[in-house]
Amino acid sequence: MFGLKQASASLFGGFLLAMVLITKYWYPLEGYLYRYDFLLICAVGFQLLLLAFQLETAREAVVILLFHLVATGMEVFKTSDAIQSWSYPGEFRIGIGNVPLFAGFMYSAVGSYLARVSRIFEFRYNYYPPQKWTVLFIAAIYLNFFTHHFFYDARTPLLIGSVLLFGKSWVHFRMDRVHRKMPLLIGCLLVALFIWFAENIATYCKIWVYPSQNGIWEMVPFSKLIAWYLLMLLSFVLVNLVNKPKLIRDSSGK
Repeated sequence: MFGLKQASASLFGGFLLAMVLITKYWYPLEGYLYRYDFLLICAVGFQLLLLAFQLETAREAVVILLFHLVATGMEVFKTSDAIQSWSYPGEFRIGIGNVPLFAGFMYSAVGSYLARVSRIFEFRYNYYPPQKWTVLFIAAIYLNFFTHHFFYDARTPLLIGSVLLFGKSWVHFRMDRVHRKMPLLIGCLLVALFIWFAENIATYCKIWVYPSQNGIWEMVPFSKLIAWYLLMLLSFVLVNLVNKPKLIRDSSGK
C-alpha cells in the first residue's frame, strides 16, 4: 500500500524521468525538434492530462507553477556565464538565458510530489513551527543558493537551523485506516536521497552536466545531498504555504 501510494504521488516525476531515459536512447525527431523543447511539450501535455482526468487538483497545479518560477530564477543565475555551476549541453529554442524552459519542470516535479503525497497520505503534523519562522528560514536557504558564490556559505548554520526549527516535528501519514508517524527531517532526508539518485540518472542522460562531467560522466558527489536536503525543506514549506498544514495538538497523534 505504501509503495503504491508513493508511486501515485510520484506520477509526474516518474513520467519526466522516463521521458529523459527514452529520449537519450531513442529520439527520432532530432533535426526537427530540439530534445529540450520536446520534453517541455511532454511536461505541459502531461500536466494538462492530469488536470483533465482529475488526477491532479487545481491547487497542486498552482504549486507546480510556483516551483517553476522559483526554480527558473535560480537556474538562470546558476547557469550564467559568470557562475556556470552546471550547464545544459543540448540546444533549445524555448528558454531563458542558458536555461531551457523544461528545466523548471524538474523542480516542479518535486513540488508535485510533495503536494500529492500530502493529500494521498492525509498528512498531519505536530510540533510544526510558526509560519513566520518557516518563511524566514526558507528565504535564507534560497538566498544562500545565490550568495554563497560571493560570500560565506551558510549551509552549516542552515543545517543546524533545520534541526532547531523542525527537530521536534513529526509527520503523521495514513496508509489505510491508521495514521503512522515519522520525524519530519528524516522524511525530507529520504526524499532528498531519492532525488540525488534521479539526478545521477539525469546527468548520465546529459539533461544537464556539472563541470566535472563535461568529459567522462561520473556520479554526482554525495555532498550534493546537503543541497537537496535544504531544497526539500524549502519545497516542503512552499507547499504548506499553499496547502495550510493540518496540525495535531496532542503529541500522541490523537
